[in-house]
Amino acid sequence: MVTRRSLLGVGAAAGLGLGAAALAGCTPGGRATAQNSPAAAASNKSISKLGPVTITLLDFWSGDTAKWVTNTLKAFKTKYPNVTVKRTSIDWGQLVQTANLRLKDPTPPDVITVNNGWQSLGVLVKAGLVTNLDNFAKLYQWNKFPSTILRQTEFSPDGKKMGEGSLFGTPVSNSSLIGIYYNDAVLKKAGADIPTDFAGFETACAKVKAAGLIPIGYGSEDKGPNTAILLQLQDFFGAADKINDFVYSTGTVKAADIGMKEAATKLVEYNRKGWLTPNYAGIQSADAIDAFQRGKAAFQFQYTGSYAFTPAQQQTFGYLQLPQPGSGKVVGTGASTAVSMSSKCKHPEVAAALLDFLAGQQCAQYVVDNGLLPLLHQVQGPSNNPEFDTEIKGQQSLDRDNGYVPYFDWSTPTMLDTLAGQVQLLLAGRGTPDSLVTAVQKDYDKFQATR
Repeated sequence: MVTRRSLLGVGAAAGLGLGAAALAGCTPGGRATAQNSPAAAASNKSISKLGPVTITLLDFWSGDTAKWVTNTLKAFKTKYPNVTVKRTSIDWGQLVQTANLRLKDPTPPDVITVNNGWQSLGVLVKAGLVTNLDNFAKLYQWNKFPSTILRQTEFSPDGKKMGEGSLFGTPVSNSSLIGIYYNDAVLKKAGADIPTDFAGFETACAKVKAAGLIPIGYGSEDKGPNTAILLQLQDFFGAADKINDFVYSTGTVKAADIGMKEAATKLVEYNRKGWLTPNYAGIQSADAIDAFQRGKAAFQFQYTGSYAFTPAQQQTFGYLQLPQPGSGKVVGTGASTAVSMSSKCKHPEVAAALLDFLAGQQCAQYVVDNGLLPLLHQVQGPSNNPEFDTEIKGQQSLDRDNGYVPYFDWSTPTMLDTLAGQVQLLLAGRGTPDSLVTAVQKDYDKFQATR
C-alpha cells in the first residue's frame, strides 16, 4: 500500500482555523515592523560571515511526511554549511494548542509551522509574537508567488485586519486542496466520460445513477469532513474575490453573495436525486473514503491527501479541479502549511533564508518525491502514477488562474462547526439553503461584534 498524506493532515485541512501556531517578530517582547525588521542580504556569503549558527525549527511533520523535510534540511545545510537547524517535531494538535506559550518562552523556536485564521495566526500577530516579513519579502521577491496564497498570512500589524497589510508567514512548497476524486472504472461501467467541466460532472452523475450505481460517495456522521462537498460546490458558484473578502472580513460582502446558497441548493438537489451514498447520515468520513476506494462510488468530494491508493488504484482513480461554469476560471479551496519566525530570533536573516528555502523549487521537488502535492513551482511528478499526475495538474491550474480561496472556516473560530451542523440539518430536511446562509451570516456577525 502506498500511503500519501497531506502535509496539513486531513484533520488540519478540514479545520485550519482550529488552533494557533506562528512565527514571531524579531524584537524581543514586541512586534517587528517593516521599518525595524533586519533585512540583511541573506546570500551565501553574508550568512557565512556569521560563523557557526544554530536555529531551531518546531513543526508537526512526522511519519510519511518527514522524509521531504529531512532532504530539504540537508540541502539547506549544503547551501549554508555554517548553519545547523535543530528540528523538533510534535503532534499537530499539541502544536496548535501550545504555540502561544511556546513562543512566549524565554527560548522559543526560531521557526515554527503555523495555522491560519483569526484565532490562530491572527492572535499571534495581535500579541506581537510574529515577525513582520515585508522587508524579507522584498529581498526574496516573494511577490512572485500567487497573491491568493500570500494573502492567507497577511495581517495588519495591529492584528485587526486579515488578508491585507503585512506578511507574517510564508508558504511551504506544498498545497492541500479540496476537489473531486473519480474512479474511471465505475464511470466506464456506467458508460460515462471523465468530466472536463461542471456540466459534464452532472451528466456523468446522472448516467452513473441510471446504471444503478452510486454517483457520489459520502458520509456525514462526523462533522468536519462533511463540509468538503459544500465548499467545493461553493467554489463553482462564488466569485473568488468575494469569497476571499468574506473570509478576510472586509465587511463589504454578505454570506448571500458568495455562492453558498447556490452550493447548498445543489447539495439538496443531489440528495433528492439519490446521488449520495444511501444512509450517509450513519457513515463516518473514514468509512466513506474506504468504500470509495473499494469502487462503491464514481466520485467523492474530498481533501487532497485523504487516500492511500495502491499501485493498481493509481491507474484508475483521478482528481478533478474543474473550472467554474461560464467563466472557465479555476477556483478552489487550497492552502499551504505556513511557517514563521520567532520574535526572539537572534539570527532573523538566517531564519528568513530557511523560510525562503522551504518555499523553493528544490523543496517542491522533495515534496513531490514524497508523494505530496507541490506548490509555487513546476516540478516533475512520478511517471508511473497517473492519479497523482491529475492532482498535480489540478493544483497547477489554480496556480495558473491565481484561483485559491482560503478554507472557509478561517472566517470565524466557530464557522467549521456552524457549516458542518448546517449541512447535516440541510440533508436531513430540517434546514434550507436560506437557513444555512442565515446561520453563516449570524456566526460571522457575532464574531465581528466581539473582535
